[in-house]
Amino acid sequence: MGLPQTQTKFSAQEYLDWEEAQIDKHEYVAGEVFAMVGVRRGHAIVAGNLFAHLREHLRGTSCMPFIADMRLQVRAMDAFYYPDVMVTCDEADKVTELFIENPKIIIEILSDSTASYDRGAKFAAYRKIESLAEYVLVDVERKSVESFRRQADGRWLLRDFTGEAACVFESVALTISMERVFEDA
Repeated sequence: MGLPQTQTKFSAQEYLDWEEAQIDKHEYVAGEVFAMVGVRRGHAIVAGNLFAHLREHLRGTSCMPFIADMRLQVRAMDAFYYPDVMVTCDEADKVTELFIENPKIIIEILSDSTASYDRGAKFAAYRKIESLAEYVLVDVERKSVESFRRQADGRWLLRDFTGEAACVFESVALTISMERVFEDA
């Protein structure tokens, strides 16, 4: 997460209106707006790799993947985020233009500046999304993929794919080789 902007608190609608006129992206959490920082080459490549595999895998299904420029609204937290990659299979999300609300899987590519936030406060917010079945953290430097899956009792189970030949995104029934995840990164 970047630094908060200097303006006083925004409402969600004020944020959406303001954000449409901005050159750079900003996340919104409970009235505060945070500038998004650019990403490193490896981050962008891995996000693109994952999006491409998801797009091909989901072609012809009711699910749609999105990459970093689509907002995610977490109503329960009065927040809007820009996940690196996410997939929705929800009919209501297919007709919205500015954001989606019901992702099935969210993937965040970790960086030194965001890793703690992605593992902590952001994951806490994402857990409030009822439709979310899987949260994936990808570390480009370590070449690791961790998947947190929501269990029937509401608990989250971690599956660490570090050192394995492939990772599995159960929520969308996709297996990807680690080599393909990190290709060219």
